[in-house]
Amino acid sequence: MNCKTANRVVVTGAFGYTGKYITRRLLAMGKRVRTLTAHPNRGNEFGGQVEVAPFDFANPAALVNSLRGAECLFNSYWVRFDHGDSTFERAVENSRMLFAAAKDAGVGKIVHISITNPSLDSPLPYFRGKAEVESALQKSGLRYAILRPTVIFGAEGILINNIAWLVRHLPIFAVPGDGTYRLQPVFVEDVAELAIRAISETADSIRDAVGPEIFSFDDLVRLIARSVGSRTRLVHRPPRTALALSELVALFVRDRVLTRQEVEGLMAGLLVSSAPPTAETRLSSWLAAHAHELGIAYFSEIARHYARG
Repeated sequence: MNCKTANRVVVTGAFGYTGKYITRRLLAMGKRVRTLTAHPNRGNEFGGQVEVAPFDFANPAALVNSLRGAECLFNSYWVRFDHGDSTFERAVENSRMLFAAAKDAGVGKIVHISITNPSLDSPLPYFRGKAEVESALQKSGLRYAILRPTVIFGAEGILINNIAWLVRHLPIFAVPGDGTYRLQPVFVEDVAELAIRAISETADSIRDAVGPEIFSFDDLVRLIARSVGSRTRLVHRPPRTALALSELVALFVRDRVLTRQEVEGLMAGLLVSSAPPTAETRLSSWLAAHAHELGIAYFSEIARHYARG
C-alpha cells in the first residue's frame, strides 16, 4: 500500500486553515479521513465525513491508536507564538511524539507543512523550532515530503486579512523599519495541491511552497489598501515602536497582532525563497476578486486556536 492508493489518511487540524483545504481534496478523491484536533467539538463543514480524534499528547498509546490504519499523515501542527503552555519548545516535543506514534502505528509517509528558511542556528525560536521538527522527521525512519510555505493567503488567512482590517480602520499604518524587506505569499489552495501531489512521490522530498509574486512589505500594504479602497498613510517607525503600537491595537482586539520574532523574520528575508515559484496563483489577482470581503472582520489567532470548543 502507498499514500496514493491508501484508503485511510489522517490530517492534523482538518477543521483549521491549511488542513481544511487538504481535507477537501482528500474527500473528493474518495479517501477516508480522520483528523487529530485540539477542538473535537468545534463545528465544521464536513459533517460526518471526517472521523474525529483528539490530539492527546499526554496519552501516547491513544495517539498511536488514533493513527493506526492510516498509511499517510498530513501534518500542519505548530504554534504561531508562545501562549500559556503552548510554546515552541512544547510544539517541538509534541511533534517528535507525533512522529514516533506514527511510526509505531505503521504510518507509511508524512506530508509535513513547515516554513521557508528554517535553520537549527536561527536566533528565532519559530524558525529554529521548525528546523528541529524537520530534523526529527528526517531521522524518524518514516518516508516524508516536507513543504515549506511562506505567508499563506486565502479566505481565512490571518496576516493579509488583518492588514486589510487595519488599513480599513486606521488613518495611518505603522511599518516596522524601512519596509523594503520582501515576502512571497502563496495561496492556500496551491499549498493543498502541492501536499496532495506529494503523496504519489516515491522519494523523500523537501521543497518550498511559494507563489509567483514577490513584494516589498511597503508594496504589499499599499496593494492591500488600494484593493479595499483605503487611503491610509504608511509611516515608517523603528521596529520597537511599531511593535508597541501593535500592542495597543492588541488590547482592543484581545489578540497578539504582531510578534517581535515575526518582525525580525520578515526583515531578515526569511519569507522569500531562492528557488523558482512552485505555485501559480497571484496574490494581486486574488485580491482583485476578494477585496470586497477582505478585512471586514478581524481574525483573532487566540480565538481561533486557544478558545475552548
